[in-house]
Amino acid sequence: MNLNLTMMSPAIQVPQDLEEQDIGLYYPSRRSSLSLSNTEASGSTSRQASQARLEIPLPTQHLPSPMKSPSLSNVSEVQQERRLSTHKTISRSKTLPQLASNASRHENGSTDINVPSFDFPQEKGLRMREWVLAFVFVQFDLDLGPVVRAVHPPMYLSPSERENIAFSSFPDSLQFEQGTEVHSFRIRVYPKSSEEVLSDHLEQRPQPLDGFLYGFSHFCQKKDPTSKRGYRQSSLVLLTQHQYPALFTCIISKVGPLFQSHGVTMLETACHNIASWQSPLPGSTIELGFLGSVLHVELPLSPDSQQLTETGSFNEKFDPAMHLLASSVAFDPPPINLFEASLSHLWSLWECLVLCEPILVYGPSPSMTSQAVWWLRDLIRPIPLAGDIRPYFTIHDKDHSFLVNKAPPKAGLVIGVTNPFFEKSCAHWPHVLSVGRKSNLRQGTTTVVAGPSPGWTTKTHRRHISKDRQLLKYLEKACVGNDGEST
Repeated sequence: MNLNLTMMSPAIQVPQDLEEQDIGLYYPSRRSSLSLSNTEASGSTSRQASQARLEIPLPTQHLPSPMKSPSLSNVSEVQQERRLSTHKTISRSKTLPQLASNASRHENGSTDINVPSFDFPQEKGLRMREWVLAFVFVQFDLDLGPVVRAVHPPMYLSPSERENIAFSSFPDSLQFEQGTEVHSFRIRVYPKSSEEVLSDHLEQRPQPLDGFLYGFSHFCQKKDPTSKRGYRQSSLVLLTQHQYPALFTCIISKVGPLFQSHGVTMLETACHNIASWQSPLPGSTIELGFLGSVLHVELPLSPDSQQLTETGSFNEKFDPAMHLLASSVAFDPPPINLFEASLSHLWSLWECLVLCEPILVYGPSPSMTSQAVWWLRDLIRPIPLAGDIRPYFTIHDKDHSFLVNKAPPKAGLVIGVTNPFFEKSCAHWPHVLSVGRKSNLRQGTTTVVAGPSPGWTTKTHRRHISKDRQLLKYLEKACVGNDGEST
């Protein structure tokens, strides 16, 4: 069941001939008739206009050229970015929730402009942004959808960036009644207007290293009897310019729960801790103090350098509880659980990645898809990734119409999705990896899960290299021994 069905206001009446695919977006049901009576047509003019824009196919000749490697410094050339930013796209302004104004709105309709904040010296902000750009607090509003409530320390974000961060920080499918999860995403930074450039200069926002921002989100859902929906949802997002998934997943996993329990005081402490870190030096091994603990971190020489536990420079045996290989991937969820249904196809996956084949990665949660995409990125190192990766991608992303359309997918594009809508819109993609464990038929479950079943599906690829049978047997044996554990 889609999470966003529970997010809609009870006052909104949805026609029965429509099916909801995501927050604020409706598409005609295949069972509905294409003909409307005069009464129906006059009563739904605005809705039809919105749908008409959504269903207009993009002309193939105007599609942007394939994107360059995100690991290269010149990935976001100004001319190419201008073409992307000025490209005529499908308008979704009538279907997306409107962004909040300066005043924050609560579910009961009241406003609160006193968003918790703290004073942070400018010189400390500059040192902090060598590692982390800012922490962004996002809440769900019944009328507006996910809304950015605060940015600490203050940093200018364009309206499209705020919208992109807000939607990317929330799962778009039901995960649990109460709990937390951590996932990551990657969004493109577009050229800014002169006013936005001035704001960036005044707030000392660093330029992105590869044309993208990386977000690491701690999503929390708590029961709340005072809420109309019975629970409240919020996310704390760490924004950075670095591709360090293991490090920043660890950071947001530590500060997220403390922020939910103790408020902005813990966030202020975290910012001061990060500002005290020494500047990141490629190839160095450093100790970073954070919220009462010490992190032993090894930084990569370059974005394409592969970090291995066997070659770590910690001067002692690698301990996942103590040591972090910054550009590697966190071990939770365990990678063997993510790829269990596709272990025998890992060699085909590697070939497709090396050949810049587009891959759709589907999973039941943003945590699983984002981790899987980062593992695929790490799988081909030290070979540069000549393409574009999106650990968690939603239909609200500004690049959605460029990356997902009726045209053949871009070379080297790897996106992680959880919305079943992508199974239809990406039906022409040549390769689909659905992450998760094999279905246990012995349990005789009849639960219907949306999306493709876990496993690897390809329409065009034929493997050329030989499998390592001994390694495969070892991995499959490890999965059998792990049957008692949950994913």
